[in-house]
Amino acid sequence: MTHMAKTFLITGVSSGLGRAFAVAALDAGHTVVGTVRNDTDAAAFTALHPERVHARVLDVTDDEAVFAVVDEVEKSVGPIDALIANAGYGLEGTFEETSLSDLRAQFDVNVFGAAATVQAVLPFMRGRRRGHILAVTSMGGLTSFPGVSAYCGSKYALEGILEAVGKEVAAFGIHVTAVEPGSFRTDWAGRSMTRTPRTIPDYDDLFEPIRAARRQASGQQLGDPAGAAAAVLRVLDEPEPPAHLVLGSDALRLIRAGRDALDHDLRTWEDLTLSTDFPREAEVSR
Repeated sequence: MTHMAKTFLITGVSSGLGRAFAVAALDAGHTVVGTVRNDTDAAAFTALHPERVHARVLDVTDDEAVFAVVDEVEKSVGPIDALIANAGYGLEGTFEETSLSDLRAQFDVNVFGAAATVQAVLPFMRGRRRGHILAVTSMGGLTSFPGVSAYCGSKYALEGILEAVGKEVAAFGIHVTAVEPGSFRTDWAGRSMTRTPRTIPDYDDLFEPIRAARRQASGQQLGDPAGAAAAVLRVLDEPEPPAHLVLGSDALRLIRAGRDALDHDLRTWEDLTLSTDFPREAEVSR
C-alpha cells in the first residue's frame, strides 16, 4: 500500500507516546513538526532525521504561542495534514488532598493546551476541506479511577470537546479521533507523574496500595508504544476513521466495565428517569 507523504504536527515529542508517534511517522516517510519544552529536547529530536524533522519549542499553555507556531509551520514547513495533540501529564492524588491550583494546572495543559492546538489548526484544515485531528486522552477519559480524579476530569473534558468538534467539522472533510490508551511503557507513571503529598490518613487503606502498584508497574506495562504508533498511523489511512480509538487490552477491559456500570444505572433507575417529563398531551386527555 503506498502512502502519500503527510506533514504531522505532534505536541510533546520528547518522550513517551509522542516520541513513538513521531518515530513511526518518520519511518513511514512523513514530515514531522514536533513540539518540545526546551532547546536540549529540540536538538535531540532534530537529530532523529534532520531533513524531515522540525522541532519547535512550545509551552502549550501559552495560547498566543500555540497559534503563532501553527501559523509559522503552515507558512514555512507546509500544510498540516494531521495533528496529534499529545502533550499532557498525569496528576495523582485523592481529590480531597489535591489543591485547586494543581487541578487548574492539570486542566491548563491537558484540556486548554490541547484545545488551543486544535483551534489553531482548524482554520487551515477547514480552508483545505481536509485534515485529521487526533488527541491523546486516556482510558481515564471514558471511565474513572480512584486516585486520579484531576487527570480523569481533564481527559473527560477533552473527550467532550473532541466529540462535539468532530460533529461540527465532519462536513468539511476533517476527521477527529480521540485516542484512549491504557497503560503503556512510557514515563507517564514515573518521571511524568506529579504526585500530590499525602495529608489525610483516612485515605491510606484505599490509596496507598494504588500508589504503590502504579510505581511498581512502571516499566512493566502491557502497552507497547510502537504498537500504539502503528495503530494511529493505520487509522490515518482509513476513509472512515473512528471517533474513539481505544489502545490496549487493559483499556478495553476497564472501559467496558465502566460502560457496564453506567448501563446498570440506566436500567435500574429508568422509571425514575422517565418520571421527570411533563405528561404527554394524549395521556392527559384520556
